[in-house]
Amino acid sequence: MTRKELMSLQVVEKIADREGVPSTELSPPIYDVIDTDALDSLYDSVSSDRVQPTLEFTYKDYFIRIDSTGQVHVEETGAVVDPDTHGLSC
Repeated sequence: MTRKELMSLQVVEKIADREGVPSTELSPPIYDVIDTDALDSLYDSVSSDRVQPTLEFTYKDYFIRIDSTGQVHVEETGAVVDPDTHGLSC
């Protein structure tokens, strides 16, 4: 029997890959942004009958979404556009 990797570690590894750094070098640590114990307990179910939640949060410049299958999706949040200038400078 193999132990499933903790969800918080899966998230950290995906972000570290995007950043091109070892997971230990992410700053701030992810536990400063989200309760990693709660995250891990949400997805640490031995029962496949239980419907997994979908969770979304931001970390640094990334939007993280964990879908109901437990897949971690990491996307860059992009630049914020000023609605008054529509992103244009005068």
